[in-house]
Amino acid sequence: MLKPYATQPDQSRGRAHAEAMSTFRSPFQRDRDRIIHSSAFRRLKHKTQVFIEHEGDYYRTRLTHSIEVAQVARTLASALGLNTDLAEAIALAHDLGHPPFGHTGEDALCALMAPYGGFDHNAQALRIVTKLERHYADFDGLNLTWETLEGIAKHNGPVTDAAGAPLKDGVLPYALAECNAAFDLELSGYASAEAQVAAIADDIAYNHHDLHDGLRSGLFTEADLMDLPITGPAFAEVDRLYPGLEVMRRRHEALRRVFGVMVEDVLLVAGTRLGPADLRSAQDIRDLGLTIIRFSDRLFRELKVIRQFLFTRMYRAPSVVEMRAKVTAMVEELFPLFMARPDLLPAEWRLDVAQAADETALARIVADYVSGMTDRFAIQEHARLVGAPDR
Repeated sequence: MLKPYATQPDQSRGRAHAEAMSTFRSPFQRDRDRIIHSSAFRRLKHKTQVFIEHEGDYYRTRLTHSIEVAQVARTLASALGLNTDLAEAIALAHDLGHPPFGHTGEDALCALMAPYGGFDHNAQALRIVTKLERHYADFDGLNLTWETLEGIAKHNGPVTDAAGAPLKDGVLPYALAECNAAFDLELSGYASAEAQVAAIADDIAYNHHDLHDGLRSGLFTEADLMDLPITGPAFAEVDRLYPGLEVMRRRHEALRRVFGVMVEDVLLVAGTRLGPADLRSAQDIRDLGLTIIRFSDRLFRELKVIRQFLFTRMYRAPSVVEMRAKVTAMVEELFPLFMARPDLLPAEWRLDVAQAADETALARIVADYVSGMTDRFAIQEHARLVGAPDR
């Protein structure tokens, strides 16, 4: 049973292009299915989470990360009486706009696109699902419901203030502005509880799997984690219950406890906040004017310690920094090449190029193309068009 403050599928604000209701799927189930079957979702298989895609088969990619986020989101939403299908759809779509090479690729594209309106992966996800996926006869994009688009746009909170001024960097990403102009997403307000669930599920998933991937890579060891909050007590409990446990089993048992601590903390905080409140609709959640699905202050402080550890030992490890420099150079060389030679873009992009009114329009087309590349394809295209870098 859905709680009164859950998003009710029969009360959806609809789609930009009206469609007949499915006879066997709710609007949010339909959104989820369209996301899963999209080209952009499939390409996440070969896009970086932390390690470059070719560096190992065991590390998380954007695809496996998105699946893990969706699993956490469904668990949290179900436990809280929220709409699991909407939470899952938002979770599956939240990273669709990531370019190759993870945040490194995004930083490079953001700098290159600064004269043309910037680049933001959340805004690019909206551009993908409203414009760039071109499979349907009646519309561009996936024609997702307002609630799913709202969740993609605002799962991390409001984007503008009440007067419409952007809250981040003083600039509203053009992709987000275009989407909002066509279908008002109420950018100054908070999102649904389901969108907030998707956001915290993202935090839970990467906090957990970055520890796992960092251990597998050898950038740090279990001994390094013994002095950290959350991870230290988790390993200590496993050692007490299973003395002498084999290394990989010990690691798994400890990290699943870390995972559980985060999930249980979110559920406790949400239950404490939602229980006494007189919330009678999904809109009441938005009108609270705060993030209601979140970590406790204590756990948030402890997770900051872990994130700082990961930043130092993993995200800025010498081997990772070296690879970041190489892939940054690839993006910095591919983008101006395609700007100067748009004829190098695949045939299906030629019509868009021909219709580009000015340099800004062309740059946004090139950004769409480059950001859609997988790690593997970007490396191959760079080698073919520019020359293979030293590895």
